[in-house]
Amino acid sequence: MITNEQILEALRGVEDPELHKSVVELNMVRNIQIDGTKVSLDVILTIQGCPLKVKIQEDVENAIKALGATEVHVRFGSMTDEERAALTAKLRGGQPAAAGALSPLLSKESGVTFIAVTSGKGGVGKSTVTVNLATALARLGKRVGIIDADIYGFSVPDMMGIDQRPTVIDNVVLPVQRYGVKVISMGFFVEDNSPVIWRGPMLGKMLRNFFSEIHWGELDYLLLDLPPGTGDVALDVHQMIPQSKEIVVTTPHATAAFVAARAGSMAIKTGHEILGVVENMSYFECDDCGHKQSIFGKGGGEKLAQELNTEILAQIPLGQPDYDLNDPNSAPSVYEQDSKIGSIYMDLAQNIIKKS
Repeated sequence: MITNEQILEALRGVEDPELHKSVVELNMVRNIQIDGTKVSLDVILTIQGCPLKVKIQEDVENAIKALGATEVHVRFGSMTDEERAALTAKLRGGQPAAAGALSPLLSKESGVTFIAVTSGKGGVGKSTVTVNLATALARLGKRVGIIDADIYGFSVPDMMGIDQRPTVIDNVVLPVQRYGVKVISMGFFVEDNSPVIWRGPMLGKMLRNFFSEIHWGELDYLLLDLPPGTGDVALDVHQMIPQSKEIVVTTPHATAAFVAARAGSMAIKTGHEILGVVENMSYFECDDCGHKQSIFGKGGGEKLAQELNTEILAQIPLGQPDYDLNDPNSAPSVYEQDSKIGSIYMDLAQNIIKKS
């Protein structure tokens, strides 16, 4: 006969898809009733209208049926305000939220490797590099997050095919997860792709909120997709995260490399370690004959690496991912792991792991 203890033990392996903690640990499982091989129970969700309710139900039913249950009935409820407040405090490590407090992630003891991805100008593929490097790191088993810090030019959610908004529990925001990467972006907080019309101080405040109000959980790497150039947000990142490392993205064109040198110089002057240069759009390779054509010129990445006293981490060719609009597992800018460009990003991720 199935027992309460067996059910609870089985459900320890079922996680809340957003909090990534066991539903048992979160005290979401209650009022278990057993009638032979028939089981009913309550699952108390963090909020009403939880977008992943169906996923939780399927996981709970499958875990209990694996014990031999022939019928599982799941009733849903939602936490009280007091229960949510207690959960919020638990997510924050038992500490109440302090005004302007920053995430423990920012402490040097957190063990998180911060990588700022920057460029001198827009249009060189900085966000594409960020998204695919993060995805490659996650494919290698690392716990990864992205802050889309390009407040004016946010694009990460669209590039990764994210069409949902973060869940908010009291004042704690849960980042959206895609391809094993936790993502937060200004794009989640504006309507209909509206422009963001803010001055510098507001940008810094928003960036701080991306640390203080977001439940990141445990991370190995947190990538920051910076705005191009050396403006307010880039300066805030350099001051806020002095331990951050940096990747500079350019194209082979001499002018792009010339402009990117300013962003690299800013990192050096603020004491940040430059991991290296990624030369994007390095060449176009013909699928039929394998001929490589340097559409945007040659030598820009090499020249930039020499100027910054670093190395070229990767040279990435032009090419579109295989994107199927009707495939929920596909995204406009994420390359398949076993594709030619996807394998270059896997090599880049392995190189980053060795260097950090």
